[in-house]
Amino acid sequence: MNSRERVSKAIHFQGPDRLPISHAILPSAQYHYGEALKAITDAVPEDFGWSLLPDLPPDKLPAVYKLGWNRDDFGTLWHVSEQGRCGIPMEFPIPENWENYENYRWPVFGAGVPKYRLYSGHMAGKGEGYYARGGWITFFEQMQQLHGFSATMMDLAEDRKEIYQLRDDLLSFNLDWLDRWLANEYQGLHFADDWGSQTSLLISPAKWRSFFKPVYAAMFSKVKAAGLDVWFHSDGNITKILPDLLELGVDVLNCQASLIGLEVLKPYAGKICFRTDIDRQHVLPFVSPQEVKRYIRNLFEAIGTPQGGIIACGEVIEDVPLENIAAMYEAFLEFRW
Repeated sequence: MNSRERVSKAIHFQGPDRLPISHAILPSAQYHYGEALKAITDAVPEDFGWSLLPDLPPDKLPAVYKLGWNRDDFGTLWHVSEQGRCGIPMEFPIPENWENYENYRWPVFGAGVPKYRLYSGHMAGKGEGYYARGGWITFFEQMQQLHGFSATMMDLAEDRKEIYQLRDDLLSFNLDWLDRWLANEYQGLHFADDWGSQTSLLISPAKWRSFFKPVYAAMFSKVKAAGLDVWFHSDGNITKILPDLLELGVDVLNCQASLIGLEVLKPYAGKICFRTDIDRQHVLPFVSPQEVKRYIRNLFEAIGTPQGGIIACGEVIEDVPLENIAAMYEAFLEFRW
């Protein structure tokens, strides 16, 4: 069974020969550990066409990862204090008062396998790998990066007409961009928006459904109509919109399982495939390798099925000990139902 078949069977509950494995290693971890980390990942049969160093020379990093102050193609100014770790947007091209918004010029992006990878192996395949999109398509996060977090949240709360205009313009931009992605030989496209705090959704579920759900419906339906899988990532507690994501046709969900609770996610086993998040707050950086393995077995048994439903993945930054990184991948390869 090749990687493309393995991933497809896992997503659609058709009995893969083993769990598909996806790397999610931040550039900062690559720079921190270098060849020692490469030795671990090179020994893992990864299913999404990943290669590690020297994929990310510092001068080729995008603005959100490049040390210092850098402006991205949308016009947002980022400050990055740690080379290879996502920075913070500091200045925004659309001001709080919406002055001259009508003069804003949207960038034009191509679509295809990038020459230099970002940090997540599922983003671009090669050979017999499963091809997923070469970057993340965001919406709520892109609104914040264009207009600022506080201004966006205030305008949503006040129901300002301008925030609806931005929503509609950004949707048009994303739909046009999706057409370029769909012209390539991909099997899935990846969307991402961090919707949760530690305890709840960042806005009311009613507002999410009235304002944002139609946006996701438009984007996801275009992807599904082309016969591709929809991948969706969100950090935080998104319990209240899990049924909506299922209804919208999400095939692969990457969420913080331990934060949400395995008892909450267990009823979704067999209904949606999980690209797993190995607890980065309490497990990966802090416990022993043996405890990492126990945690992973419990996670897989709770939210997967013997027919599939798991893409084995754990995000790695430089605070995760090498022995725990190795234990994580060993658990991925050793797991059997």
